[in-house]
Amino acid sequence: MEVLHGVWEVIKDIIQNSGYAYFFTPDGYKNLIMILVAFLFLYLGIKKGFEPLLMIPIAFGMLLANLPGANLAVQYHDLNGFIELVAHGRALDEAGNWVAATPGLMDFIYFGVKAGIYPPLIFLGIGAMTDFSSLIARPSSFILGAAAQLGIFAAYIIAIGLGDSLGTLIHTVAPSLNLDLSFTPQEAGSIAIIGGADGPTAIFVTSKLAPSMLGTIAVAAYSYMALVPVIQPPIMRALTTKKERAVVMDNLRPVSKLQKILFPIMVTVFVSLLLPDAATLVGMLMLGNLLKESGRTERIAKAAQNELMNIVTILLGISVGATTSAQSFLNLKTLLIVVLGLVAFSFGTIGGTLFGKLMYIVTKGKVNPLIGSAGVSAVPMAARVSQKVGQEENPSNFLLMHAMGPNVSGVIGSAVAAGILLTLLG
Repeated sequence: MEVLHGVWEVIKDIIQNSGYAYFFTPDGYKNLIMILVAFLFLYLGIKKGFEPLLMIPIAFGMLLANLPGANLAVQYHDLNGFIELVAHGRALDEAGNWVAATPGLMDFIYFGVKAGIYPPLIFLGIGAMTDFSSLIARPSSFILGAAAQLGIFAAYIIAIGLGDSLGTLIHTVAPSLNLDLSFTPQEAGSIAIIGGADGPTAIFVTSKLAPSMLGTIAVAAYSYMALVPVIQPPIMRALTTKKERAVVMDNLRPVSKLQKILFPIMVTVFVSLLLPDAATLVGMLMLGNLLKESGRTERIAKAAQNELMNIVTILLGISVGATTSAQSFLNLKTLLIVVLGLVAFSFGTIGGTLFGKLMYIVTKGKVNPLIGSAGVSAVPMAARVSQKVGQEENPSNFLLMHAMGPNVSGVIGSAVAAGILLTLLG
């Protein structure tokens, strides 16, 4: 009997200290909800193919972060916090108090995000895979790429005003709730960058301005990037006429090898001198492109496109997912951020499309305004959406290459917008 009693005590001790027991504590349901959300994102990435290269690592990081007792959630949000955690074994809890903590695997992987390492390396890979010929052949595409950044600045203004207004309203109706829905300028800037539809840029800016919101911003940014084919077409159709959508554009002019080589060098110099805070992202983007176009560095260009890009994507995705612990993610403010992210992305599409209409008028019908919606930085998905909507009105219409100009311009535009936000708010 003593042996059986001892075995039972061991089994009971294992159960009581397991993650399963935590689900029956007062806060256990929050972790269970986040695990179900992780399952949903895994389904969207695997079954539906929504940005799977980042959606799956982010979702799995979210799953790991919310497994009770696994110590796989990121426990700090700034570099000082990393030092405190590793050197002194303590971290701030939700109430802002120092508590004993043991650094876990994700805390070390996440250092690459907080130190601003992973997003620029992603840009290096993107540059090595990008062909700027469409943009060089039609420089006016820069205007459309810039116009699509309207969503970033519109969302910034809305985030500042809406957060304060909702907070005041809730305090008036139910003062006992004591909810703070206001956003600091830095937090509003991090929300606004979602409108650029560029996940690495959103992560880079948020890690600098509002690191505590990184998980929410990253999930919202990549979710809306994946939903480009769903969100954009209704906006595009609402802002254009059937005649405008059916416009067939002239073929682009040929672009020389010299122009392709000079382009990344000149863009780097011009943008970096104008906005030094944008130099990191723009510089790495253009370095990757120069490696591709120079014709002398094929081996490392392929490494940037494949091995480096794949490794960094895994590390970035899983560590960002690990910031979405139930304690920091499940609140009303998170929902408001997700809604404002949709507003930002929608305004980006609106800005690009409206400027496309303006170019249609200025050129007397030679520019199809649908290519303006591709000015957001979701490459090449936004360009494909322009092609699809255009062919619905005119099956012989081929807008893909024309839309790629604003699309790759949007990549540069989002990096420039990031530089502006970091300069003004950093």
